Amino acid sequence: MSGLPRLGISEGRRHLVDEQGKPWYWLGDTAWEIFHRLTREEVDLYLMTRASQGFNVVQAVALAELDGLRTPNRYGDLPLLNEDPATPDITGDFWGHVNYVFDKAASLGIFIGLVPTWGDKVSSAWGSGPVVFNESNARQYGQFLSERYGDRENLIWINGGDREPLDKGNVWRALARGLRDSESFRHLMTFHPQGECTSSEDFHGEDWIDFNMMQTGHGSTPLQHITRMSNACYGRQPSMPFLDGEPRYENHPKEFNFHKGYFDDADVRQATYISLFCGGCGVTYGCHAIWQFASYLNPPINNPISDWQNSLHLPGVSQMKIQKDLMLSLPWLETHPNHAVLKDNSPYHALTTEDLGRCYVYNHDGGRVALTTREASQVKSVSAFDTRTGKWSNDVPQLDSRTWEPPKSNSRVNDWVMLFERG
Repeated sequence: MSGLPRLGISEGRRHLVDEQGKPWYWLGDTAWEIFHRLTREEVDLYLMTRASQGFNVVQAVALAELDGLRTPNRYGDLPLLNEDPATPDITGDFWGHVNYVFDKAASLGIFIGLVPTWGDKVSSAWGSGPVVFNESNARQYGQFLSERYGDRENLIWINGGDREPLDKGNVWRALARGLRDSESFRHLMTFHPQGECTSSEDFHGEDWIDFNMMQTGHGSTPLQHITRMSNACYGRQPSMPFLDGEPRYENHPKEFNFHKGYFDDADVRQATYISLFCGGCGVTYGCHAIWQFASYLNPPINNPISDWQNSLHLPGVSQMKIQKDLMLSLPWLETHPNHAVLKDNSPYHALTTEDLGRCYVYNHDGGRVALTTREASQVKSVSAFDTRTGKWSNDVPQLDSRTWEPPKSNSRVNDWVMLFERG
């Protein structure tokens, strides 16, 4: 595991960095049921594929959502004795299988974003449950995980599990304290919130949380809520990095209703680029078939289009690698959101360098981009980055003294990153 970086927070408290202070871009995938539903051979296939595609984080749940306390894993093992978080079952091989996933991921340079439990074990809002956590056993369970995995170099803690804290906030805090109790070194920790919520709404600035996570989710098709949530996270004080840990999944039914169609790669691009251009420190990709590891062995959840193995190479996957490479090609630690360079009421999103020498604009629909008069007067060159192919184009017509139009494409969504450079 010697090749894995020790992760931390940048000096400006907006990015994740390695031990040399170099930017570290979070490109995650949601593999919630990996411990619960995959064999070791399938784990190998999944992780090797994702590593080859540029992913460096896999988000996984120890006490899984889909009846994870009562339905055994593929080897017939359960995680707890008597469904009690204070007594994990270390006589079986459930936790040995978790170890295997950690080891394989580490060998491939992948971090495990470990969610200790899905939220239905803490709150009865929905899900199969059962509710088994209280403040006491939550801390005990956290201590167990900390003692077992706290020396892992490829560990990131993701407290929470798709729930609003409501009256269970102290249970989640007790779990966080337990996770911190026996760490060999401080691992980064965040909180995975409910859909269209952010961790910053309930836990911002608490001593156990290092960066915020939001879930823009799968329910809304308009883009405005992604901007609103991202801006709210970025604007919280004290400053903390944030990322969208669960945006629109590729091949997920829109608004959870397959009659309304499915999100595709273009929908994924729009959601992820917007959060990045509002100041996010990375993104998590998701695929509807993969989070649940849909196969003939399991009842399908909400009409997946295909099984998980046939979903490993969807178009959105390669576009996430293109996105990652673009963001790391920027002077990323020196860029920040700057909507003020755009003409009033622009629907687009801009990142600028500190000296304003470069301005990157995410144009989500192929419309015309207008800068303020002052900014436009200093532009010397304009180019456009194709979010589908990763290629740059200089074919960017200028329509007037402050307005440019991106190239056309045959894609359903004509989104581009436009670069405006001063002389």
